[in-house]
Amino acid sequence: MIKAGIIGATGYAGAELVRILMGHKEVEIVWYGSRSYIDQKYASVYHNMFEIVDAACLDDNMEALCEQVDVIFTATPQGFLGSVLTEEILSRTKIVDLSADFRIKDIATYEKWYKIEHKSPQFIEEAVYGLCEINRDKVKNARLVANPGCYTTCSILTAYPLVKEGLIDPDTLIIDAKSGTSGAGRGAKVANLFCEVNENMKAYGVATHRHTPEIEEQLGYAAGKEIVINFTPHLVPMNRGILATEYATLNRKADGSLPTYEEVKAAYDKYYANEKFVRVLEKDVVPETKWVEGSNYVDVNFKIDERTGRVVMMGALDNLVKGAAGQAVQNMNLLFGLDESEGLNLVPMFP
Repeated sequence: MIKAGIIGATGYAGAELVRILMGHKEVEIVWYGSRSYIDQKYASVYHNMFEIVDAACLDDNMEALCEQVDVIFTATPQGFLGSVLTEEILSRTKIVDLSADFRIKDIATYEKWYKIEHKSPQFIEEAVYGLCEINRDKVKNARLVANPGCYTTCSILTAYPLVKEGLIDPDTLIIDAKSGTSGAGRGAKVANLFCEVNENMKAYGVATHRHTPEIEEQLGYAAGKEIVINFTPHLVPMNRGILATEYATLNRKADGSLPTYEEVKAAYDKYYANEKFVRVLEKDVVPETKWVEGSNYVDVNFKIDERTGRVVMMGALDNLVKGAAGQAVQNMNLLFGLDESEGLNLVPMFP
């Protein structure tokens, strides 16, 4: 059995890790780390785990933890892992980090957008960006995996085939994304109170959201050049889910015509036809968050707007599963040579 430890096990992403790993036949959770609930029964924090998890919460001592486990999941705020990671820890265990500390390769960009100093830049270069559908082979040999953000996973996978195949001008890309409130974490914030969120929708982080450089960097690799995008997130009054609607100008063919539906569809099929967790929907069927809720699936589709010469790309996922914990388990499966879908054969919940 793979022994796993979770730092941040009482946050939403950490709790989802627990839920998924309890159904994983190759993993035993031996450390439920939580700075806020040390010595409290985990099931007293999450009552859905009553008579399922009998352990108490432990602290976030990475030095002690790395001696006991094969893999550590750090479902922590930005800056935690960067401030404690050492070669000694990495030499003893593999780490899947759900924060942004090792997602962005340029330190100055990270520090500009996250407003904190990076404490362990020596590990940035070796960290593998854990978007499995794109970096699968690199993940397999990694010690440190930077698990992508929820908005970024949805945004990148929705546009990636068209960027990679040169069917769109990536510098015209506009991403309008909406998330349920669990994306903001479990911490108490006035903006997340029921009366603030219910019956309300709002944009936030306009032109400043911290997932912007992550999307730009990864799609830039696909484009073979640096790109600049517009990314605007919105908060919607639901528990789970992300819906991204993306717009870009299509590159016309040599004869001046637009790519056809079949040509654009072929690009998606080229990259996703054999991907279990990316579902390219049938023509004119739009992704909806309710059809991926509780699962590790991403649903994507597109519509060509011949009048404007643009393509509208759409993607939906569950921000706590494929957008966080599910993807982390997918990465762990790759790290240990397991079936990539082990523990993740979760049928979307409805209603």
